[in-house]
Amino acid sequence: MAKRNVIWTKTADLQFVGILEYWVKRNKSNTYSIKLVKLVTQRTNQIAETPFIYKSTDFKDYRVASLGNYSIYYKINDTEIIISAFWDNRQNPKKLLEMLKQKN
Repeated sequence: MAKRNVIWTKTADLQFVGILEYWVKRNKSNTYSIKLVKLVTQRTNQIAETPFIYKSTDFKDYRVASLGNYSIYYKINDTEIIISAFWDNRQNPKKLLEMLKQKN
């Protein structure tokens, strides 16, 4: 199977950038954010190559890849992986529930 293209939705991109900015401000350093970018890049490459490796969710067609405190929610089609959310697992899960319902 060919590697699929990874597409980030605007929502997922804003969530990820927001988390990176938070850590830069909090730590007064970009070291942790750089590590997180590398980890997310590795994980998205893994998803692109073997998209069904991570577990499915209760939401139709969504799968989730866990990264400790963070999760990547994505959908799969024939040519693409669509990342719908980059979620901080310490947030209120009701917010995620509402967001995924809107995208479904």
